[in-house]
Amino acid sequence: MMDHQSSAKKITFFTYPSSTSAIKTKAWLTEHGVNYEERHLLKNPPTVDELMEIAKLTTQGTDELLATRSQQFKQLGVDINELTVSELLSLLSENPHLLKKPIITDGENLIVGYNATALEHILKAN
Repeated sequence: MMDHQSSAKKITFFTYPSSTSAIKTKAWLTEHGVNYEERHLLKNPPTVDELMEIAKLTTQGTDELLATRSQQFKQLGVDINELTVSELLSLLSENPHLLKKPIITDGENLIVGYNATALEHILKAN
């Protein structure tokens, strides 16, 4: 007996619950009946391997994931351009507050921040 529901790709929603974009995204996902795994960015941050997979889906590389305007980023005092990709991914895994929020992926598509049009695209793909 085959489980036909397992053919849908798993959607992972990396979130920080108090983020306005995360609240909007969660409401959209719930309203559209989307099944997803919610991961609190600070309590259960993405691993280096997960970040590598996420980075592969970006159009602008890791710059797309970095919250460069955040106070934490400014206080970091690190020139990220001097880091290797491996060093940067380790830094982000250890300091997930440096990531933009939320991050949604189904393993093939990536959305950073709230974007209803992109969410509809992922919904159709799944």
